[in-house]
Amino acid sequence: MSVHPQQIMAKVARHLVPFLIFCYFLSYLDRVNIGFAALTMNKDIGLSASAFGFGASIFFLGYFLFEVPSNLLLEKFGARMWIARIMISWGILSTALAFVWNDISFYVLRFVFGLAEAGFFPGMILYLTYWFPVEMRARMTGLFMVAVPASVVIGSPLSSWILEAFASAPLGLKGWQWLFIVQGLPTIITGFLVLLWLTDAPEKAEWLEPEERTWLARRMAAERTTKEAVHHFTLKEALTHPRILALSVVYFGAVIGLYGLGLWLPTII
Repeated sequence: MSVHPQQIMAKVARHLVPFLIFCYFLSYLDRVNIGFAALTMNKDIGLSASAFGFGASIFFLGYFLFEVPSNLLLEKFGARMWIARIMISWGILSTALAFVWNDISFYVLRFVFGLAEAGFFPGMILYLTYWFPVEMRARMTGLFMVAVPASVVIGSPLSSWILEAFASAPLGLKGWQWLFIVQGLPTIITGFLVLLWLTDAPEKAEWLEPEERTWLARRMAAERTTKEAVHHFTLKEALTHPRILALSVVYFGAVIGLYGLGLWLPTII
């Protein structure tokens, strides 16, 4: 069998990218649905605006603390297993938000939620580097990021519909409680699907032909070898590199706007 690189990469993209987009769609949806829940949740459990803001943002403290360790564990245990673990645990905790009863329970669960989800986004970006050579990586990352606007376009009316559809409190649960449950359960299910759909590395991809696996594994190994021959960064060097710090500042600004709108906009319109 002759190897056609473009056909192989198209096959890899068709298999992986739509599923990864859906996973990230669920991630962003579960992060910002708290803004829609706040429309009725804050009054029901006695949260002030400042208490809600603190609880909503403490998620990112847990996320920050476990971000780098989570990615190191992804390398150790394998992307398939670790991404599944992240999604299942965050789906359970997102669903559990339906049962907070005061400010303290809200703070604790949001913090642990952040710990559970830590490493998901950078883990996904790292996972793309296992499969796509550098000349394709920006395009694949751009496609992956489509999940963010999609979650706003689809997730916002969906969240509003859930709040209205379950306003009559079926089973004794309020609309905001059903919002967390309805949007959290698909994440748990998808986490188990990760175990079936994703593959740790090209050489293990049974959905590729043997010649395709061999070509892609050699292509990616050669790229890694070339990079490491130039310079192999330690963790400390990577985290203190001026380019990394500059990009962090840029990303900080983007995230401030992204989550500032995502968390607060539903409560002010």
